Amino acid sequence: MTLPPSVAIVILNWNGKNFLEKFLPSVMASAYENLSVIVADNASTDDSVSFLQQNYPTIKIVLHPANEGFAKGYNSALKSVLADYYILLNSDVEVVPGWISPVISLMEKDEKTAICQPKILSFTQKDQFEYAGACGGWIDRLGYPFARGRVFDSCEKDTGQYDHSSEIFWATGAALFIKSKVFHELNGFDEYFFAHQEEIDLCWRAHRAGYKIYAAPASMVYHVGGGTLPVGNRKKVYLNFRNNLVMLSKNLPFYELVWKIPVRIILDNVVAFQALLKGKGSIFISIESAHLHFIKWIFTGKRGKKLPKIKMKRMKGVYDGSIVWAHFINKKKTFSEIIGDKK
Repeated sequence: MTLPPSVAIVILNWNGKNFLEKFLPSVMASAYENLSVIVADNASTDDSVSFLQQNYPTIKIVLHPANEGFAKGYNSALKSVLADYYILLNSDVEVVPGWISPVISLMEKDEKTAICQPKILSFTQKDQFEYAGACGGWIDRLGYPFARGRVFDSCEKDTGQYDHSSEIFWATGAALFIKSKVFHELNGFDEYFFAHQEEIDLCWRAHRAGYKIYAAPASMVYHVGGGTLPVGNRKKVYLNFRNNLVMLSKNLPFYELVWKIPVRIILDNVVAFQALLKGKGSIFISIESAHLHFIKWIFTGKRGKKLPKIKMKRMKGVYDGSIVWAHFINKKKTFSEIIGDKK
C-alpha cells in the first residue's frame, strides 16, 4: 500500500503550556497516515518543555536558545524537518480528525499549488469566522489585508457562503500548509518581520515565483487568536504597520511603489492622529515608530531573493480598489458585498 505524502505539523511555542495542554489532544488525534508532530520552543520560561516530555514522548521537540519570533523561529525549526508538506500550526488551534486530507488532496492536484489554508473559525464562537485568515486572505491595491469572512475587525457569521475552494492572495500563519520544497526555495520567512504579516510576504513571493495559493474550506479549524500578543497591543501595532510597509517595498514594482508608499504613510498617519485624539497615545507612538524604522530599513534592509515583479492586479486575491473606502466610506461590511461571489 502506497503511503500518502508525508506531512509534518510544526507548532511554534512560547510560554504556551496552557494551549498545548488544551489543544494538543486534538492535534494528536488527526486522522492522517503519514504524519509527524514537532514542537519548536522559543525559549519558554514556563514548563512547556517538561509538560511535553512527560506527556507526549513521541513529539519531537526543537529547542531555540532565545525567543526568535514567528519568522526566525520557524526558519530555524524547519531546517531539520523532513517532510513533503509542512503545516505551520499555532498552539491555540483546535483541529478536527479529518482536517488534513482535504487540503493535501487539493494541493496534490496541481504542482503549482504551493500554499493552502483551511477555513478558520473562532474557538469561542464556532459559527463565526476568526480574524486570522477567516476563509482565505485577500489584499487591496494599497496593501491592506482582509479575508473572505473578515474585513478589518468585522468577522462574519459562517453560513457556508465561502464553502468553495478558491485561489487567494495569502494564507494565514495560524494553520498554513506549504510544500516543503517551496518553503526552502523561497528561503522561508523574512526574519526581519519577527512576527505579523510574514506569511503575507511569503505568499506574495510565492505568487511572484509562479505558484498558486488556495483556501480549502472542506477543512476547518478553530482558533483562539491573540494568544501571544492581544489585539491593540503596542508591539503588535508597531509590527503590523512596519512590516506592511516593508512588504510593499520588497514586492511592488517601482512604478507602483513610488506613489503607494507615500499614500500609505499619509493614511497611517490619519490612523495615528485619530488614536492620539482618542487618548491612545501608545498607538500613536507605535505607528510613528514603525515609520521611522521602515525608513531605516530602506537604507539598511535586505530585499532577499530576486523574483520577477508583477502588477498587483495580475495576481489572484487582489481587490483593485481601496478596502478602506469600500468599508468605511461606502459602508460595505462583508467580503461578498465588496468583492462579490469570487470563486
